[in-house]
Amino acid sequence: MPHFNIEYSSNLDGKVNFSALCERVLDTILATGLFEVGAVRVRAFRAEAYAIADKLPENAFIDMSFRIGVSRSAEDRKLTGERIFAAVVDELASLFTTPHFALTLEIREIDPELSWKKNAIHPRLRQKNG
Repeated sequence: MPHFNIEYSSNLDGKVNFSALCERVLDTILATGLFEVGAVRVRAFRAEAYAIADKLPENAFIDMSFRIGVSRSAEDRKLTGERIFAAVVDELASLFTTPHFALTLEIREIDPELSWKKNAIHPRLRQKNG
């Protein structure tokens, strides 16, 4: 159940192709080999209301959160985070040319006792790839 959420300030509209960013993140996650294809979700959410630092209107942010099931080692989690962060930094290189952009990533493990799922995508992909 790896779910990757991208929350971003609305002033990034027109500056970032969020569909392309989501695809790049998905490809990077899958390239680790740690996650089953049918389980990964990547999505972006626009924050309409926000206040950042010194409140300059050009200040912008992207906050990324990656929720994963338990079972990966600390080393695998760290390597995954480093790869994702590097890919996103590369994708957003132009935003770092100004002193008004903040990017964050956090990986959290999901408690299996408090997580319920039903996925009809898994059987289709497992049959296709099996």
